[in-house]
Amino acid sequence: MNFSKFDQILRRVFLVPLLVILLSAGALGWQLRQAYRTVAELQETDQSMAETLLIERLIVDQETGLRGFQTTGNSLFLQPYQAADQQLSTEFDRARTSAHDRARESAITEVENLHDTWEQAFVQPLIVSIRAGATTSDLDLNLIGKRQVDEMRQRLQALIAAKERQRNDDLERWRRQTHFMTLALLLFALVIGLTIGLYSRRQLQAVSNAFRQSTNILRVRAEQTFRSEQKLRTTLQSIADGVITCDAEGRVDTMNDVAQQLTGWTAAEAHDQPIGQVFHVLDSTTLEPVENPVTRVQQLDPVTQLVKHGILIRKDRQEILVDESAAPIRDKQGKIIGIVLVFRDVTIAIKSQEALLANEKLAVAGRLAATIAHEIHNPLDSVSNLLFLMDGESTPEESAQFLQLAKLEIARVTQISRAMLSLYREAKVPIAIDLKEMLESILLLMDRRFVSLGVTVEPDLIPGLVIYGFPAELRQVFTNLLTNAAEASGADTVIRLRCVPCSAGVTVGGLRHEAGAVVTITDQGPGIAEEIRGSLFQPFHTTKGERGTGLGLWVSRGIVNKHGGTIELDSNYDSVDHGTVARVFLAIHPVIHAGVS
Repeated sequence: MNFSKFDQILRRVFLVPLLVILLSAGALGWQLRQAYRTVAELQETDQSMAETLLIERLIVDQETGLRGFQTTGNSLFLQPYQAADQQLSTEFDRARTSAHDRARESAITEVENLHDTWEQAFVQPLIVSIRAGATTSDLDLNLIGKRQVDEMRQRLQALIAAKERQRNDDLERWRRQTHFMTLALLLFALVIGLTIGLYSRRQLQAVSNAFRQSTNILRVRAEQTFRSEQKLRTTLQSIADGVITCDAEGRVDTMNDVAQQLTGWTAAEAHDQPIGQVFHVLDSTTLEPVENPVTRVQQLDPVTQLVKHGILIRKDRQEILVDESAAPIRDKQGKIIGIVLVFRDVTIAIKSQEALLANEKLAVAGRLAATIAHEIHNPLDSVSNLLFLMDGESTPEESAQFLQLAKLEIARVTQISRAMLSLYREAKVPIAIDLKEMLESILLLMDRRFVSLGVTVEPDLIPGLVIYGFPAELRQVFTNLLTNAAEASGADTVIRLRCVPCSAGVTVGGLRHEAGAVVTITDQGPGIAEEIRGSLFQPFHTTKGERGTGLGLWVSRGIVNKHGGTIELDSNYDSVDHGTVARVFLAIHPVIHAGVS
């Protein structure tokens, strides 16, 4: 028998009795619910009886006040009648509303109709006659009024009697339920006690037998543990990442072969040395020493990404880029007794990523090359034609006009060349960027491309909206997004380019942002299928076939993330309402993140 079986028995000892108790509790709970329902019905019956008795009392008050007024002719005796008359309408409505069966509701309505008939046919004429001084002692007239009141009382007494019978029935049912629950509780207690006792005795016997076998198992396990440790050491030496273990004070204990190669320290040299001396890492952005990993792990989560693209200073003072993570080693009480540090050389990976970024930038430049050649060629042809006309038989006025036109064409060439240079002029630090000017320059460069595709761009750009960042990188982002929108839309469609300010605290892309700007590009393309939307920002994923590199959106997201912003795509794939919206948020004063992810 193994320890897993031992644990299984213990769980059964706990869970099976608990399950029996829960089932019993469920049955008792059901019975309690029935009893509570019966009590609720009793309360409802009592409320109905009280409402009916109140209506009867108010009618009696009316009749008493009326008889007093009839006897004395003094209007003071009508006050009980009037007070009851004002309350009766409300009480009739309340009694009808609280009625849960049509028969009672109909009976209340009939009593109310009888009351209205009594007031209109008997009471009101009687009051008018008394006030007029007429004689109201006619026996037949009074008997009519009495019969009407008696009929109302009989109807109300019948309702009360019906509710009393219902109440007695409910009370008897509640008593039977209470008696049944008492007996069931006693029976459940007896059955559960016997079941738990017998079952626990049987399981504890199995536990006792398992415990006697545990000594033999422990001996076998000790041998298995020794072999497992040997396998672990072999595995540690064979993995491709560097691994260093140290004690709670941060002194090196063991290193695998990869760690020795990357740090330049042998295991013997590094043993019992401070981890900061053997694994000396600088922040790739600030070039400041990274905090001791032991301290960081003790402060952060159990598995901590300490450094991404840090600079490892080897023993021979050479530098390599590494990614590093660490985790604590704990004893049985949860106390940290050591740290395991895992790191890898990412120099080649980062250089490959930089090569991909450069390749995408060249791809963007290539896509614009033909457009820019046409944009520059056309005004240059115009200048040549104007010079030819000026060299011919033209008047001074015509020559001056031709010269002005030539200057305008040369200015257009200069504007296009400057916009092209600004697309790839790198900035060392974030600078102020007027989004309207930047987007208009991109539209100027891409105008020929839009014309060739038959696409119309409708810009809605607010002037004076300034953010800080790297203009060359942001131009690449919006060039990619506009190119994607134009190629997806097709001929005779409209692309809407909008740039608006964004207040602090506004939610964009599911996140609350600081003050900034939101650039939205909306196309009328066929939309993006649901099954491929999740892969749009993955490298080398393209929907353009041989025409795409699969890096545009990946690089764009990396640049936007570097600027502390967000980029998202919303798409409708319906046959009628279709298109894609690209939405980019950029903060006015972003915290620039080093590297592109």
